[in-house]
Amino acid sequence: MKSFTKTLFALLVVAAVSSGVSIALFSSMQEKNRTTSYNQTTDSSTYAVPTVFTPAASHPAVENDFTQAAANSVNAVVSIKSTTLQQQSQWGNSMEEEFFKYFFGQGRRDYTPQPRIGMGSGVIISEDGYIVTNNHVIENADKIEVTLNDSRLFEATLVGNDPLTDIALLKIDAENLPILRFGDSDKLQVGEWVLAVGNPFQLNSTVTAGIVSAKSRNLGMISQNNRLGIESFIQTDAAVNPGNSGGALVNTNGELVGINTAIYSETGNFTGYSFAIPTSIVSKVITDLKQYGTVQRAMLGVTIMEMSDQLAKEKKIELRKGVYVSEVSDRSAALEAGLQEGDVITAINGVATPTVAILQEQITRYRPGDKVKVEFFRGKEKKTVDATLKNSDGNTDVTKATNIDMLGATLKEADDATKAKLHIRGGVEVAKVKEGQFKKAGIRNGFIIVDINGNRITYVKEVESLFQSLMRGETQDKVMFIKGIYPDGRVGYYAVPLAE
Repeated sequence: MKSFTKTLFALLVVAAVSSGVSIALFSSMQEKNRTTSYNQTTDSSTYAVPTVFTPAASHPAVENDFTQAAANSVNAVVSIKSTTLQQQSQWGNSMEEEFFKYFFGQGRRDYTPQPRIGMGSGVIISEDGYIVTNNHVIENADKIEVTLNDSRLFEATLVGNDPLTDIALLKIDAENLPILRFGDSDKLQVGEWVLAVGNPFQLNSTVTAGIVSAKSRNLGMISQNNRLGIESFIQTDAAVNPGNSGGALVNTNGELVGINTAIYSETGNFTGYSFAIPTSIVSKVITDLKQYGTVQRAMLGVTIMEMSDQLAKEKKIELRKGVYVSEVSDRSAALEAGLQEGDVITAINGVATPTVAILQEQITRYRPGDKVKVEFFRGKEKKTVDATLKNSDGNTDVTKATNIDMLGATLKEADDATKAKLHIRGGVEVAKVKEGQFKKAGIRNGFIIVDINGNRITYVKEVESLFQSLMRGETQDKVMFIKGIYPDGRVGYYAVPLAE
């Protein structure tokens, strides 16, 4: 009996061990099936199992907390109110009517100033009151007012503006202001969180969040009217509405990475995407405006096109990433460097240029006289050349806005885009009007001088020469009879007395 009991007990132990092993093996096989079945083809009667990815590192997940970035931003973003006195006339706007009204008895008595109010945003970038905004926020404004987040109100002066990048620089008389520090827009990645800070619908200190949807986006918004317009926008899905223009796009560290400029909408309000000018462009433009009063525009001197399948087939080009050179300008950096029609530019200073927008953005970072390395393909052969960038006049001279104290105006040569838009061969732009004879005569910012006392005006030095000649003259009738045109096409005639 004892022998039978021992035998039975042994069999039970073996059965238990075998069951345990079988269960372990079955579990192991099931686990193996779970980890390998994702790469196996399944028939239509089974559902695919979603793959679970294991993090590469065991760092804990970080909550999306934007409170600090918002706190760093709201006090440095301001509300901007621009007031423009539009001169409306019952006579119309033709050159002949303006001339006879002004010089033959009508004067400007039939003009009724009609104020036009615009609202936007701006970003304080220095403790002593420099503010960056969009050019379209303050364009042609007779008065610019800035309201800080603490409700203090200041009248701002225009330091300079650049229609080709839609950037303007303002200055208010204040100290110890909160500022937004510049971040590196080049390091932004698609999918990265960003905040838009501004004053939509006059709702001050509004913060919205979104992600970077695309970079180097060209909308044709600026270049549609200005052949030399520069567009390389950061596209986001952060909600931006009217009044946000000129406000801040900031990263999660609370650093400025762009200036909010436009929205894509069929209704006029936000419905999808917003666009910001990257700080890579903003920083260059405002530095030039502050230092020179005008932007130092570097040019390679090529007419370029996006590379497409159709263009590649037509020109028998195998390369698909790059910018096609359709024309090389005379007296240009490109011509001197040996670039030719049909070349495909692929990089500037080692930065790839697969699109027109990216190539334009890269060139925008430099000034006339700077040397850049241009990489390109000519047929199947890769080439590299050094090119010394030039200005629109075909040289490397620095362009400065000249200030004639008595006239109270900062003057600069009209750029190519303005000349093309107004169909003029040349002229001198009144970039900024302050206290002086121009302001007394009624001349406003943006006015393009084309004639003084019957003399055709193309360069600032011609205005200076005529001014000095009149001041040296013995006659008591020291008057500048000025003819010109405003950016909206309206012709203006002014008599500017120079006698003290």
